[in-house]
Amino acid sequence: MPTLIGRRAVLGALAAPFLAGSAEARPPFRLREDPQPLLSPPILDEAGTTRKLDDFAGRVILLNIWATWCPPCREEMPTLDRLQSRLGGADFAVLPLCINDAGIGRGRRFYDEIGIFDLPLYWAEALRVQLALAFIGLPTTLLIDRKSREIGRLQGPFAWDSEDAVAQIVGAF
Repeated sequence: MPTLIGRRAVLGALAAPFLAGSAEARPPFRLREDPQPLLSPPILDEAGTTRKLDDFAGRVILLNIWATWCPPCREEMPTLDRLQSRLGGADFAVLPLCINDAGIGRGRRFYDEIGIFDLPLYWAEALRVQLALAFIGLPTTLLIDRKSREIGRLQGPFAWDSEDAVAQIVGAF
């Protein structure tokens, strides 16, 4: 015999997603108890210098892997810019790693189009980044400790300038 569901139950179930708190009302990372060493692909900066992740050791790094053709990446980029403006310095840096096939120039045009002012720009070959950092989708963001070890990873976009994100990142200092 079929079970009848009342109108209120159906309406409540349909409204629940709209009543729930924001997905960003939480810290972005489940922090690792066992920080993992990372391989580094060659990373190119805008001056043409090739770098490795170890070149950024000594600071906490938020490594964001993104591409200009990725809508969620485009959406979260201003929040990364605001995070860098707020926390960037001797203890912390955002390292946005563009993996566009068109190279670093396409990343610069995107920054200029949407008004990114405080983020540096880095580029690496997509395949090398995928092999070194074992990510699946874009955007993927890694929280890296002062010894260049991964302590957190998030796949998907996030409001990086939210108070929860800032608190968790500052706690990693």
